[in-house]
Amino acid sequence: MGFSLKFHCCLISVMVLLPTLCYAQDYVKSRATYYGSPDCLGTPRGACGYGEFGRTVNDANVAGASYRLYKNGTGCGTCYQVRCTNPQLCTDNGVNIVVTDYGEGDNTDFILSPRAYSRMAQSDKAGELFAYGVVEVEYQRIPCRYGGYKMQFKVHEHSKYPNYLAIVILYQAGQTEILAADVWQADCKEWIGMRRAYGAVFDTTYPPSGAVTLRFQVQGRAGVYWVQASNVIPSDWKAGVAYESDIELE
Repeated sequence: MGFSLKFHCCLISVMVLLPTLCYAQDYVKSRATYYGSPDCLGTPRGACGYGEFGRTVNDANVAGASYRLYKNGTGCGTCYQVRCTNPQLCTDNGVNIVVTDYGEGDNTDFILSPRAYSRMAQSDKAGELFAYGVVEVEYQRIPCRYGGYKMQFKVHEHSKYPNYLAIVILYQAGQTEILAADVWQADCKEWIGMRRAYGAVFDTTYPPSGAVTLRFQVQGRAGVYWVQASNVIPSDWKAGVAYESDIELE
């Protein structure tokens, strides 16, 4: 990821991530930088496998996270409040971001989209903040909130009907992590584990012939538990299509 970019990015947005007081915790001190983008948005080629969703979700306030936060893909879809610690340049609230990529910089935990980086700054200080390139920050984990959206299961573009199915979970709300995913095989009446191919992408070379029922293992404030999505993907599924569910994690 490059660090060069003109700094005139749009500074006004509607945030979809809301920090919740009951999740209050100590801030972690770290560093953050930004990557180059022609439109100030995220990248559709992020390591989480979100594609275009990873470019625009949360009004493009997204980031690549360090190894310790990316967690081999388990950290994909997690949300953080990140604020720089220079009071002459930055706001107290900083920016709320979604992890959509993996990235290591100069002792950084976050490589932010240009839009996210600019939103740490006071309204007339974005140019000065970009000039620093790398800044001292503090961050905390927060719940993800997507007003009006429930969890979706996207059939990844690399899927090949009917013999290879790869999925990626979108709009993963709450302060949660997806640890594993299984697919129900009705013929043998058992759950078959899916492979974490990379990032947030799970796949199987044995998709069922009918509608697809999935379950996924969640780690959240209630501990570790399974959530089932029955018949969430139709039998005639198509690569690149996202299918909505009634699931909303807390």
